Amino acid sequence: MLEQMGRAAKQASWQISVLSSAEKNRALLAIADRLDAQSETILRANALDMADARQNGLSEALLDRLLLTPARLSAIAQDVRQVALLTDPVGQVIDGRLLDNGLKLERRRVPLGVVGVIYEARPNVTVDVASLCLKTGNAVILRGGKETHRTNSATVGVIQDALAACNLPKEAVQAIDNPDRALVAELLRLDQYVDMLIPRGGAALHKLCREQSTIPVITGGIGVCHIYADETIDFAQALKVIENAKIQRPSACNSLETLLVHQGIAPEFLAALSRHMHSVGVRLHADERAMPYLADGPATCVAVEEANYHDEWLSLDLNVRVVTGFDQAVEHIRIYGTQHSDAILTQSLSTAERFVREVDSSAVYVNASTRFTDGGQFGLGAEVAVSTQKLHARGPMGLEALTTYKWIGYGDNLVRG
Repeated sequence: MLEQMGRAAKQASWQISVLSSAEKNRALLAIADRLDAQSETILRANALDMADARQNGLSEALLDRLLLTPARLSAIAQDVRQVALLTDPVGQVIDGRLLDNGLKLERRRVPLGVVGVIYEARPNVTVDVASLCLKTGNAVILRGGKETHRTNSATVGVIQDALAACNLPKEAVQAIDNPDRALVAELLRLDQYVDMLIPRGGAALHKLCREQSTIPVITGGIGVCHIYADETIDFAQALKVIENAKIQRPSACNSLETLLVHQGIAPEFLAALSRHMHSVGVRLHADERAMPYLADGPATCVAVEEANYHDEWLSLDLNVRVVTGFDQAVEHIRIYGTQHSDAILTQSLSTAERFVREVDSSAVYVNASTRFTDGGQFGLGAEVAVSTQKLHARGPMGLEALTTYKWIGYGDNLVRG
């Protein structure tokens, strides 16, 4: 089954790769229009997935990821239109030079070919990934979470109908709709057809892909994100950023999981934090130095366990640790962080610059929420994933991350001497 899918994707990629920007944009706009026109089909499929998910006891965080509403689906369609407006990187000349022998060289962006994406129960990813791959002339094989298999199947069916209406191969966007996990292992070995694999999910999936994939893998998405509040902060401004990072969308991978607080401000600031977090329904997990200042506060507070520092809560839970200062904060981030998104709140420019230099994450912020780590927020359009590794892409993966390059040489019947 998957070998046939891979072969079809490879053949489709050859046709998609040579489309003009205008042709690709027409296809994207057709997809967006069809998502709007057939929204009821997708929403009915999503309702069935949601019913199963509730019956199976999925957490509220996962249910929020899985849920599609008319407004969310409309926003997804609008995101596709925004991708159509983005500059097409394919064909861009990255570098050029004229050699002494008369050979003119260009390094030009080209599509990767076929991209495989394994992802969680998040229906918007299906459309985001498909639109970015099509914009960059790539075919894509999608394997979403079993919790969303009806939603994904309906969504991909709509996308394929739009492609066919544009006289383009529907095999450019395919989904593995069988929830059998054995098919993941089979996908990992399709190196004859798939050029890059992106697993979006937990540590176990990343480990499986790194160990078993014969396809180049880019991992990312696990976000144990930190904010360090130093002794110079303005309390009101800091609480505003912390609230946004934690509660705007707790189920997102760029939401705040651990707050590190300088010991010099702990008594007063943690009292204010407890009041503020209580007002927004956040449960605190305090270390032994933070607990005396939080135990009697209004916010629910329990003792943090060391293992919690590795947790991607994806819920209204927040670890709070008091640190002696900058060095201990950075040490904590190095030990427990996932190189996703980390921030410092400070009024000291020199401290901010130290933090930027010493924290080795894909996105580092000064006096800003970690929630900005997102392709749309970065002006990249939608994103395929947030890469937390260093090759070949890092941070939100937009259009350029879905390209490679080729060298092109122009001569006048040149021969090498």
